[in-house]
Order: sequence, then structure tokens, then C-alpha cells
Amino acid sequence: MNSSWLDAVAVRVSRRSFEPEAPRGELLDRLERVCRDFRPFPEARAALVRDPVDKVAAGIIGSYGRVSGAPCYLAFIGRMDSARVQECAGYTGEALILEATSLGLATCWVGGLFKPAAVSSRLGLGENEKVICISPVGYPKAKPSLTDRTFKVIAGSARRKPLEELMEGGRVPEGGMKAAVEAARLSPSANNRQPWRFRADGRTVTVFTDNGKREWKLSRRLDCGIAMLHFELGARAAGLAGEWEFLEAPKVARYVLSATSFS
Repeated sequence: MNSSWLDAVAVRVSRRSFEPEAPRGELLDRLERVCRDFRPFPEARAALVRDPVDKVAAGIIGSYGRVSGAPCYLAFIGRMDSARVQECAGYTGEALILEATSLGLATCWVGGLFKPAAVSSRLGLGENEKVICISPVGYPKAKPSLTDRTFKVIAGSARRKPLEELMEGGRVPEGGMKAAVEAARLSPSANNRQPWRFRADGRTVTVFTDNGKREWKLSRRLDCGIAMLHFELGARAAGLAGEWEFLEAPKVARYVLSATSFS
């Protein structure tokens, strides 16, 4: 994990309109290296496609939510024969989002308004693999578009659920665990639905989904995978090393603190 990712958590915002100027070659090379090297789970991977996102963006030009102008994009790929593919894709993809943010580039999770077949044609997909989401990558327009401004309002900090609402029974942990949950609280999610919930129990914290119904083109478990990465970044920064254990629905995963965190 890159130590700059936690700093990126606090400054990352979604942008959907971009300048056509391509990022410097060394920045894209860095993203490609992270795509290649950061593979924490066999079910998911990321790939950088150096083609304009307009080639794969769906919807009418200028329509609400459409991404445009970015000279390249990230594709987040999952192996669909795995029951935990969504959370693994969210965790892995958010790492690339935060890496891009740390490099001064803008991004945005896109789950519906792109053409999967067009993206797949640029990638060598393996058996049972599917492009789950993409993210444009580039320099944002100096003046945010109406869509950018609307999404900023939707995802604004004032609309983030308080920690008490995210914790089972309203019991907010103290110290490093609280810092970790606060980092997870800042995670992006489809339509800012914030479907993650947490249960703290001694040396473990369990992530599970709420009981919402609408998927908004993105799985709630994918959103929880994003929150898992944010949580782990916050936990490790507080000296709370641990490992994830995957669980059955509606639970997603359990973060188990290592013995060194209590030494």
C-alpha cells in the first residue's frame, strides 16, 4: 500500500468533465505499474487504457452523469465465478483511484454509463472475467460542469452519515479504530448511498451492508469493498495492522487485528 493513499482519501472528489490534454507519460507509467503490481485478491484487477473515454462513454452527449473529455481511463475487472468479486473489485479499484489522486489526477467511479463491449475489446479478458466499472483519468476542467457540481452536492460532507449511524448499536470505537471508521466514512458510493455498516468487537471489525434495495448499477458490496480499503488505510496509519476475512451475505468481511497491534 502507498502511504500517500490515506492523504488522498481526504482530498479525492469525483469529476466527470476533463481536459483533453494527456497526463505526463511518467504519471501514466506509474499508474500502469500499480495496476500490474497491486493484486491483493485473485478475483480482481485493474488496467489502464490509453484511449479517450469518449470512445466508450454511453448516453447522449451532455446528459446527466455522462463522463467526457478524459484522454484515458482505468478499467476494473472481476472474475465473475467468485462470490466475493464485487468487494474485491471495489477494494482494488479504489487503490488505483487514490493513486491517481495522489498524482494530481482526477477520477470518477462509473458503473453504468459506459459500453462494456467497447472496453472489453481493448483488454485481454480471461475466462469468466468482466469489466465491472471504469474510471476516467486526466486533468479536470477548470470550471466544473453542471454534472460535476450536482454530484458534489450529492456527495458533500454535510450529507455523510454520522459515525453513530454507521456503527451497529451506535457504539463508536475509540482511538485507532475510530480513525479507521472515519476514513471509511469518506468513501465514495453510488448516489452517495453509503451502504456500509460496521460492528466492532474486540480485535475485529465486521463490515456488512445495510438493507437498502436499489443498486444504482453498482453492487452494494462493491461500495463496501471501497470502504474496506479506506478502513484499512486508516487502521494501519494508527498502527492497527490486520487481515481481511471474507464472509457470507449480508456480511462482507471482517478485519482481524494482528497480534502485533496489541503488543
